[in-house]
Amino acid sequence: MKNKLELKQLLYQHCLDFIENRFLTLQNTIKEIQESLLSETKSSAGDKHETGRAMLQLEREKAGNQISEINKVKETLLKIDVNKVSKTICLGSVVFTNEANYFIAISAGQFNVGDASFYAISPNTPMGQSLMSKVIGDEVVFREKPFKILEII
Repeated sequence: MKNKLELKQLLYQHCLDFIENRFLTLQNTIKEIQESLLSETKSSAGDKHETGRAMLQLEREKAGNQISEINKVKETLLKIDVNKVSKTICLGSVVFTNEANYFIAISAGQFNVGDASFYAISPNTPMGQSLMSKVIGDEVVFREKPFKILEII
């Protein structure tokens, strides 16, 4: 496996890529909605036309709200200093347990680095809350299953 800080940088980059992909997908969705709104022409079925426009505007608003949420998540991610190593689990920690490995950052799912599997989780998730402020050797019980913290980067 790569050195510890390289590992943390790879995990961080995965999370950045995850956020960027979601952001681009939503931007494309908004662009498509805008194009649909512009291409809608007044038809003889006026009520149907107005309902279609209202639905598109609701979709545009929903996508806009999702972009706002993504920006908040990205702000959280940008607070992480990948060069910082702490003895206590905090935002930005890479946590190895006897059950699974975690990157405490944002909820970005599971992915592999080399032959190791990691879960990118937010400190606000139930698992994240269970891990926060713990140290090497601590035992954590999550969903009635105990596991031990082996290493923190």
